[in-house]
Amino acid sequence: MLSRIAESLFWIGRYVERADSTARIADIHLQLMLEDQSIEEELACRSLLAIMGCAAPEGQPVTQRDVLRLLAVDRDQPASIAHSLNAARENARRAREIISSDVWECLNTTRMRMPRRLTSEQAHQHFGWVRDRTAMALGMIDSATSRDETWQFFTLGRTLERADMTARMVATRSMPTRPSWTTILWSCGAYEVFLRTYRGAPKTSNAAEFLMLDRLFPRSVLYSLNLAERCLQRIDPTEQRAGVSDAGRRRIGRLRTELEYLPVSDLVANLTGYVDAVQESTLAISQAIQQRYFPSQAIPVWVGDRA
Repeated sequence: MLSRIAESLFWIGRYVERADSTARIADIHLQLMLEDQSIEEELACRSLLAIMGCAAPEGQPVTQRDVLRLLAVDRDQPASIAHSLNAARENARRAREIISSDVWECLNTTRMRMPRRLTSEQAHQHFGWVRDRTAMALGMIDSATSRDETWQFFTLGRTLERADMTARMVATRSMPTRPSWTTILWSCGAYEVFLRTYRGAPKTSNAAEFLMLDRLFPRSVLYSLNLAERCLQRIDPTEQRAGVSDAGRRRIGRLRTELEYLPVSDLVANLTGYVDAVQESTLAISQAIQQRYFPSQAIPVWVGDRA
């Protein structure tokens, strides 16, 4: 597979997952601010933008309208839903000969229907629409893609982004809006599964364990890291007698092992620290994967009279 095609597939997975998770996070927090008038709006909005990695405007009040613009419709803001869906469509165009017509049409139509403006009254419906469209795209790719390198690179990008965004969802627990664990689980589509697993009300110990360390729930950080590691193993199945030469696979393995054998008491005692570590590690893993499989400035190696 050409490096540029692999890179496009990787980023389609990341951008579609980012749009879905951003819609989930923004939806619950804007709803909480509307329902609870005691919440200080500017502090809550700045905290939400910080968690999403989006710089808040300086020297002026930050309102829900600013959050909607920056996280939903601003096409020049990398953290926004509109930017993610536009980038997913552009990467799909570059990989047009690999992806199916259904996937291309889904991403192209979604991008064309993205609004330029959004009011508070339209926000909940819009976020639901984004979740439906991203689920449609992910379902089409998952159900109609051969489990070859095409699927592996796409899933690698999607699972790394999901690990990062699930960690961000857990991080929202420390925001001024302070959503309940029930609300966070709902935003992940995890509430019913959680109840079947723990058979009791969510609290910090079991909810954090479920979202960070569960081996079976597809949105948990540990599950996502396990799947990403398997994708890298299948992309490059070369086995060495000692060690692992792939820097990305090494980093995933270290993070996955640390979380897999982490006592729940330690996780709860330093939840913010582990959430930050996951976000930092996924960034480093992504950079290592890019350097190995699709470096942006590859240096030609000359052999005789050919490159």
